[in-house]
Amino acid sequence: MSLSKFKRNYYGYLFIAPFVIGFLIFGLYPVYNTLALSFTDTTLMTKNANFVGLKNFERLFADNVFINAVKNTWIIWILNFIPQVGIAMLLSIWFTNTRLKIKGVGVWRALFFLPNLLVPASVAALFFAFFSFYGPVNQFMVRFGLLPEAMHYLQSVPVTRGLVVFIQWWMWFGQTVIIVMAGMTSIPVTLYEAAMVDGATSSQMFRRITLPLLKPILIYVFVTSLVGGMQMFDIPFLLTDGRGSPNASIQTNNILMYMKFASSKGHIGAASSVGVLIFIMTSICALGIFYFLRDRDNDEPKRSWFSKKSTER
Repeated sequence: MSLSKFKRNYYGYLFIAPFVIGFLIFGLYPVYNTLALSFTDTTLMTKNANFVGLKNFERLFADNVFINAVKNTWIIWILNFIPQVGIAMLLSIWFTNTRLKIKGVGVWRALFFLPNLLVPASVAALFFAFFSFYGPVNQFMVRFGLLPEAMHYLQSVPVTRGLVVFIQWWMWFGQTVIIVMAGMTSIPVTLYEAAMVDGATSSQMFRRITLPLLKPILIYVFVTSLVGGMQMFDIPFLLTDGRGSPNASIQTNNILMYMKFASSKGHIGAASSVGVLIFIMTSICALGIFYFLRDRDNDEPKRSWFSKKSTER
C-alpha cells in the first residue's frame, strides 16, 4: 500500500490515537490495577505481595465502618442533589420564560456559576474559620444574644453534615442551572405554541413537553452528579480533622479509602477493595438511571397530549 493511500484511508486513526492511548494508560489500566490489587495484601512497605482472595472485602463487611461510610455518602449526596436539581429547574424555567422577561440573565448565570470556580480546599478552610469556636458565627450569635455562650459547631453531627450538604449544593447548582437551561432552550418553541393552541396549561406543558425532552440532559446531570457524589472527599475531609468527625458522621467512601491506606502502613490492597466496591455501586446505580430515564421508543406508541386534543376537536 502506498503512503498516500494509507494517509487517505487511515489518517483519521492518527487523530484519535492520542485519546485512545491516554484512556488506556490513565483510565482503563488504573481500573484493572485497582481490581487486581484488591485481591492482594500489597503495601508500600513490603516488597512482595500475596494473593488473599476476598479477605480484604470480608474485613470491610466485618464491622460497620464501611456501611456507615456508604450511608453517609448517600445521605449527603441525596440531601444536596435534590435541592440542586429542583432549584436549577426552577431558575431555568424563570430564565427561559419569555413572559417574565428577567433582565441580566447572563449576569445571574455567571454569579450562580462563580462558586464552581473556587478551590474546594479554600472553601472548606473558609467555612472552618466561620464556624470555629472563636469564629465570626459564634461572635455574631453571642454578641446579639442569640446564643448564651459560644458553641462548638463542628462537633455537632447535624451542623457538620448540614455544612457539607450546603457547600456541595452551593458549589455545583450553578453548573446544573447552565446545563438545564441549555437543554430547555434547545426545545423547539413550536411545540409549546401547538400546546397553547390546544389549551394546555403551563404545568401540563412542563410535564408533557419539557420534562420528556429534557431526559438526555437529566441523565447527564444525574450520572455526573452521582459519580461526583460517590467520590466526595475534599470538603468533608478538610472541614473537620480529616476523619469525618464528629462520630464519623461525614466520613465518606473516599475518606474511608484514604484511611485504609494511611492507617495501615500504606495498605494498598485494603484501600483498593473500597475503591472496587465504590465502582460497582456507582456503575449499578448509573445503569439504573439509564434504564429508568431511557427513551422508550420500542414501547407502544402514544400520542402527545396536544395531539390527542387536536384529534378530539
